[in-house]
Amino acid sequence: MKLAVAGKGGVGKTTIAAWLGDRLARQGRDTWLVDADTALSLGAAMGLAPGDIPAPLIGDAELIRRRVGSGMISLTPEVADLPERLSVKAGLARLLVMGSVAGAGGGCACEANALLKALLAHLVLDRDQWLVVDLEAGVEHLGRGTVAGVDGLVVVSEPSFRGLTVAARVAAMAAELGLSRQVLVLNRATPGESLPDIPGLPPLAATIPPLPGLAARQMGNPSVLGLPEQSDIDAAMNDILAALAAPFPDQPQHPRCVPCATSS
Repeated sequence: MKLAVAGKGGVGKTTIAAWLGDRLARQGRDTWLVDADTALSLGAAMGLAPGDIPAPLIGDAELIRRRVGSGMISLTPEVADLPERLSVKAGLARLLVMGSVAGAGGGCACEANALLKALLAHLVLDRDQWLVVDLEAGVEHLGRGTVAGVDGLVVVSEPSFRGLTVAARVAAMAAELGLSRQVLVLNRATPGESLPDIPGLPPLAATIPPLPGLAARQMGNPSVLGLPEQSDIDAAMNDILAALAAPFPDQPQHPRCVPCATSS
């Protein structure tokens, strides 16, 4: 199964991506995580020391030039060797740090965008591993169509009207790309909290309350793994995965989702 995680900045999107990847890896899945966010914090959330996190692909101008060219650029660059070359171990999973064109500075981003899109398409469409992609905050990646081929979208929000409005926008843009298999995760919220009447919100798959163990750690350690509330976190991740695997109303089951309980 190939999943993307999106939402407004600051709602816990990267944390949810790390928890999903960690849960899948501890279940024995061949799991890959992709940091496609401008903030580039997924490696730290997975417990990697700063020196162990590779530089983002978006900043490797020489590699981008060699693979894509300049001026007359290639829109189908060779990328099949890049995941193994550029990824690192992150616990039981593997992490690939791509970055985002939005954080690449000024000037034309056509070359970098072409390489990022090609690499993400290769990971989504051509490989059999389980994949969790941490998108940048908001909807920019979805606007470029880079995740149109994923099996499901996890939209994360906090219990706020602004966060949920962005969540509905993300869901609408994804649906326009044909990605209608979506779920909502309400983070740092009281279980049973009612949602405002915002059209287009995905169905709620999990509500995660404020976690004292995470709050106690945040000022001294960026890792979100191995918390005292691990069993509760695992249960929430199981709920998310089960919701994405279940048939959606009035929608045919995605072919790759049929065996997702046992394979990718």
